[in-house]
Amino acid sequence: MVSDQQLARERIEILHEQAKRAARADERDRAREYVRRARRIAERNRLSLPADFDRFTCDACDAYLLPGRNARVRTREGHVVVTCDCGAQARYRYGGN
Repeated sequence: MVSDQQLARERIEILHEQAKRAARADERDRAREYVRRARRIAERNRLSLPADFDRFTCDACDAYLLPGRNARVRTREGHVVVTCDCGAQARYRYGGN
């Protein structure tokens, strides 16, 4: 029998693929809706979004980020800065130390 959390994880993965496909097809509103649904499912089931999905979404406007299209990616010493078109920034560390 499949647990509720496992079903939620599968649904989040499906929504991730759909958001990626919609963003690449320049359907930004549809991609944003998929991101919002995935976040809502994760909240209700007390799950975190997968890292590869979370890093490609804007926390401020829920846009699915595509570097070069609607996001700018810059590397700094020890971290990466991702800037969305809305102006929101996210920083992610890299490196071992």
